[in-house]
Amino acid sequence: MKNLICKLWNTLRRPAVHLSLGAVTLVSFVAGIIFWGGFNTALEATNTEQFCISCHEMQNNVYQELQGTVHWSNRSGVRATCPDCHVPHDWTDKIARKMQASKEVWGKVFGTIDTREKFLEKRLELAQHEWARFSANGSLECRNCHDYNSMNWEVMSDKAKRFMKPAAERNQSCIDCHKGIAHQLPEQMVFKDPALDQLEQRAQSLSPDEGSSYYTVKAITLYLDEERTQPAGELEAASPVTLLEQNGNSVKLLVPAWRKTRGFGRVLYEDFGMNITSLVLEKEIAQDNALVKVQDEAKVDELTGLPWEPVEIALWAEQGALLPEAEDIWSYARDTYRTACSVCHAQPAEAHFDANTWPGMFAGMVGFTNMDADTQALVLKYLQKHSSDYADGAH
Repeated sequence: MKNLICKLWNTLRRPAVHLSLGAVTLVSFVAGIIFWGGFNTALEATNTEQFCISCHEMQNNVYQELQGTVHWSNRSGVRATCPDCHVPHDWTDKIARKMQASKEVWGKVFGTIDTREKFLEKRLELAQHEWARFSANGSLECRNCHDYNSMNWEVMSDKAKRFMKPAAERNQSCIDCHKGIAHQLPEQMVFKDPALDQLEQRAQSLSPDEGSSYYTVKAITLYLDEERTQPAGELEAASPVTLLEQNGNSVKLLVPAWRKTRGFGRVLYEDFGMNITSLVLEKEIAQDNALVKVQDEAKVDELTGLPWEPVEIALWAEQGALLPEAEDIWSYARDTYRTACSVCHAQPAEAHFDANTWPGMFAGMVGFTNMDADTQALVLKYLQKHSSDYADGAH
């Protein structure tokens, strides 16, 4: 074998005897074209959506999610395919990405995510790798289509402009705010904050007194009966209640509220004229005057012209969700708001908007955070209860 290799090497380095230098150059040139053409053809073949979804790992998971997003179907008719978002357009960056993708071939061969369960278990790790890559290259793939210099601020909505202009000034990476824009966020990102868990543990260990006032540490289900078999509605977090009766693991709560007299009156609010949800009742419960007791004459909200009336309702709930003071709940919500909402931009002060404006503003921001549903509801109520309607001298 060694002799064969030596002979081959000697042949290759010996000057051509029967071929001219021009012939050798021409053959090499043609061979180079064939090689380069074949290489690029193979490269482009792996750079198509059909290639990406040819394995069931992608076909049955992220590809299905993509089809429900604006990147798949939109008013402009422009569709972003897998390589548009996950393969750089620049040739050198593309080659580097393809070299990284060799690990994905390894995963395919050894079945790393060949089932839905394996995929979901590993999803957070996979997402974090991709987010890190986007952060490192300034979301290069996104900017092939979305470029700050090409944005027309005049036709952009006020909400979008408020967030995008500061991002453009900082040349911020798109992925900082737009995780989950084309695929679902990993389930592991929907988590219970340890601080909220501590509040809930305190509530569970509390021995409440009948006749005392409390606040709900989380959203809870209310029931018609002491055995808690007939659901009556959902009481929001941080809602003020009075404990009327306690029996075992069940507590009877009196909920004071306001309701609009028009419609079914299913939604009860904490204050007159303020869309701060306290309780959402089942339809038949909301229309039962024996349960929902009117406390005084209706008042008309001058801003909307709608009449509101003060009411109260007494229903049963599971024991273990009450705290005597609201400040600990607000402290948690305050820290969460200032931490979660400062990633993309400087968050507005709580008193910058009134209570009825905050729900719309918060809805535009919360999609860029990883708060779970309970935390979202709590933070929104915190913002409303600390809005300009409740702060002296606020604007």
